[in-house]
Amino acid sequence: MAKIKPKVKAVIFDMDGVITHTMPDHYRCWKIIFHRYGIHVTHLDIYSREGQKGMMSVREIFAKYHKSITHKKALEILYAKEQLFKKMVKTRFMVGTRNFLRFLYKKNIKLALVTGTSRHELHQILPDYLYNLFSVVVTGTDVKNGKPHPEPFLKALKLLKIKSSEAIVIENAPFGIQSAKKAGLRCLALASSLPKQFLHEADAVFLSIKEMRGRVRFECHDQEFQR
Repeated sequence: MAKIKPKVKAVIFDMDGVITHTMPDHYRCWKIIFHRYGIHVTHLDIYSREGQKGMMSVREIFAKYHKSITHKKALEILYAKEQLFKKMVKTRFMVGTRNFLRFLYKKNIKLALVTGTSRHELHQILPDYLYNLFSVVVTGTDVKNGKPHPEPFLKALKLLKIKSSEAIVIENAPFGIQSAKKAGLRCLALASSLPKQFLHEADAVFLSIKEMRGRVRFECHDQEFQR
């Protein structure tokens, strides 16, 4: 099978399910919180909305289960979920991602992080030695419109000062893929949270970082970004 050889100035990463193995913790927290309101969410309810701003997830899930909700109550639910997540989260990493980040960094490829996670949660989850590898970090707190809107990735491109053709995104969720594509970016997907059929809008889908590294050879676009 032929290798994919993108020449890029930057690689833009999602976090949950790509760098950190935290989606199970998010799912458990949402399940507990929604259960208090008589809503029994499914795995797909939560995993399909990965990357979406929390307030939007609350509103959409209440609507799906035919329940009304006020803005104040949605804020209370989101706050309760975030507090529970802080207590329950365990910092675990996707296999191979940390080595991959260091590999790209050493090749003088800029790294960016685009996540729906709030900034205060991010610093709890991502250790400084990884956080400091990223030239640009865009969180759910930093944008008005979360994924699947293109704003998060457009903001990252603006901060990186590059064109969409000069970067590639690594995602693992439908909303993240849609956001990247709407921003004009190429997107590689990892089937780490959902099966491949949910990720068909990506340019290519892989089962793991190991498989992706075996198929994709990342090269620095030019020498502008030499450190």
